[in-house]
Amino acid sequence: SCDASQNCNCSAMGLDFIPPGITARIVVLNLAHNRIKHIRSQDLQQAVNLRTLQLQSNEISSIDEDSFQSLAKLEFLDLSNNSLAHLSPVWFGHLSSLQHLYLQGNSYRDLGESSPFSSMRNLSSLRLGNARFSVIRQGNFEDIELLQKFWVDGRNLSQYEQGSLKSIKKINHMIINIRSINIFSEIVSDLLHSVTWLEVRRIAFSIPAEKQALRVMSLSFAKKISFRQTLLTDATVPEIVSILGDMPKLVELELIDCRLLGTGQWKMQIQAKQSQTLRVLTIEKLSIEKFYLFTDLHSVEDLLSLLRRITVQNTKVFLVPCRISQHLLSLEYLDLSDNLLGDQSLEHSACQGGWPSLQTLNLSQNSLSDLEMTGKSLSHLGNLIVLDISQNNFGEIPDKCEWPKNLTYLNLSSTQIPEVTACIPQTLEVLDVSANKLKEFGLQLPRLKELYLTRNQLKTLPGAAPMPNLVALSVRRNKLNSFSKEQFESFKSMELLDASDNNFICSCEFLSFIQHEAGIARVLVGWPDEYVCDSPLAVRGAQVGAVRLSLMECHSSLVVSLICILVFLLILLLVAVGYKYHVVWYLRMTWAWLQAKRKPKRALPKDICYDAFVSYSENDSEWVENTMVRELEQACPPFRLCLHKRDFVPGKWIVDNIIDSMEKSHKTLFVLSEHFVQSEWCKYELDFSHFRLFDENNDAAILVLLEPIQSKAIPKRFCKLRKIMNTKTYLEWPAGEEQQLLFWYNLKIALRS
Repeated sequence: SCDASQNCNCSAMGLDFIPPGITARIVVLNLAHNRIKHIRSQDLQQAVNLRTLQLQSNEISSIDEDSFQSLAKLEFLDLSNNSLAHLSPVWFGHLSSLQHLYLQGNSYRDLGESSPFSSMRNLSSLRLGNARFSVIRQGNFEDIELLQKFWVDGRNLSQYEQGSLKSIKKINHMIINIRSINIFSEIVSDLLHSVTWLEVRRIAFSIPAEKQALRVMSLSFAKKISFRQTLLTDATVPEIVSILGDMPKLVELELIDCRLLGTGQWKMQIQAKQSQTLRVLTIEKLSIEKFYLFTDLHSVEDLLSLLRRITVQNTKVFLVPCRISQHLLSLEYLDLSDNLLGDQSLEHSACQGGWPSLQTLNLSQNSLSDLEMTGKSLSHLGNLIVLDISQNNFGEIPDKCEWPKNLTYLNLSSTQIPEVTACIPQTLEVLDVSANKLKEFGLQLPRLKELYLTRNQLKTLPGAAPMPNLVALSVRRNKLNSFSKEQFESFKSMELLDASDNNFICSCEFLSFIQHEAGIARVLVGWPDEYVCDSPLAVRGAQVGAVRLSLMECHSSLVVSLICILVFLLILLLVAVGYKYHVVWYLRMTWAWLQAKRKPKRALPKDICYDAFVSYSENDSEWVENTMVRELEQACPPFRLCLHKRDFVPGKWIVDNIIDSMEKSHKTLFVLSEHFVQSEWCKYELDFSHFRLFDENNDAAILVLLEPIQSKAIPKRFCKLRKIMNTKTYLEWPAGEEQQLLFWYNLKIALRS
């Protein structure tokens, strides 16, 4: 389970204990997702160079006190999602190099009376807590001064001793999953000056009376606040906004996967001074059940003028009120992706005077369908540089459009465009039209530096002359199959040409041309990793001079043709072998046998209609019908014979007629001759008797040799018939009349037996 770097992956192997044989060479050991219940003293004794130990998602309930004693170099320890009912400081006493410790998802209720982490001076990331975790005491975090990330699952935390977290001087990112507003308030009061980014999860701000408990947040020096899976109401939003507005250093606010019960009808006008520090607002996946009734947010207009970056993703935004847009005076970045904006609503949202400082706008994954109207709605945004309108459904685009005068980046990928026109602005330096239906690209874009045409249907490279400043071109996953020397000559000033994942017909001459004549700094043509070059051109990093093309790379068409010919010859060979060894006959035999197996082995006496079914060749019909039938059917008492000419049911499948006739006959009489052996009819009848009669080891078959025939003349596939002729008596038709009388006598005796 170990690779060359001594990274050993033993996860999800159903292990009940830590396996023996762990040596000092191992650096990374992954034992996650097993069934380990106990860690013994000797399990990790030799792993003195171990840096990473992953034991999450096991069933660990006990650890010997000196289990980690030899792990002085350990930097990462994950014991999350186990069954530890308590934490012992002794476990971690020798882990002086530990930087990351994950203990969440166990079953301990507290951290003990003292700090389990006092010996870990280098600890930078700590995760703890679970559904049963209920108490945090003073002294639990002594000797921890700096944490990059501190994650606490305190969903059922009911007791917090004031000052427990004050010993931690600085926490860059604190994540707390909590339900109690009062406990949350006590924790925040201990972290007023130490936390840079506070992320709160699963808390409900639903009761206005709780505002006093939350007021302590206004004293926090945190620069970023995140709310995840948080419940807000119309009654509490004004209070939260007021508190956040008073935070002296707050720069960024996030609401991710939150829920708002309301429609923006605040019970009171938001009376908060404008935050002088808040610059970034991010709202992702905000659920507003009655979003279609949401008001125009006029009550927050005066709080928006200093915001520089706003992201509102996947929140069912179908309109930004014009007055809100006009109050966003400092806004430079706006992301409204994955919403419900349409052509008309965008025109209203980007009204005159709105977003005056905007430089970057992301409208991807909305409901835009008219590119001309989209450009016109945004044309007054004089500072707009970057526009992303990908993953909309524009379809065909007009020949002329209006655009912001300084637009340099335009993303039109995945917009169902079948053809590009002069609607594309001439000011662009970067254009992305990937994942469309383009079959050619011939626009004149004199300033363009980067062009992305990935996942289209191009069969030739776009011309370079209309784009003299182009330095990077991506035509991955198109239908290109070759480059001409002229095309390469026209792209000599480029730094990157990515043409991988196409249908290139590789040739040694083409490789030589790339190596010696092309001047492009880096070209990707999508050959296997070893077919690469470094100077003057790089294709994934190896040397073109060292390339040794296989037959498949150089002559793929020839190889495919040879493979097809070989497959055809193989099929012919199989047909010939099948014919020689009677494969078709064996298939017919199998079908007849399966049909017979579905019926009873022996017919009931009441179903027997004939004394014998006669199997014979048509060439022997004169003897059978004029001699044998007359002799047997006119005997006293007469025999009842079944002949195919006379007694088969018209229209019934021949195999069914044969099977039914044999089953309704007491005996089966085979009239053997050279003609019989060659008869297809007789083959069917022998097929069935081969399985049905001979396999039952009875005497139902009577063989009559109409003419002398050697057993070796019978086809080899009738092995049991050959055996019967070699081991049992059969009747032979004699030439003399006296001997014929004896023949008839013996035949009648055989039929009556």
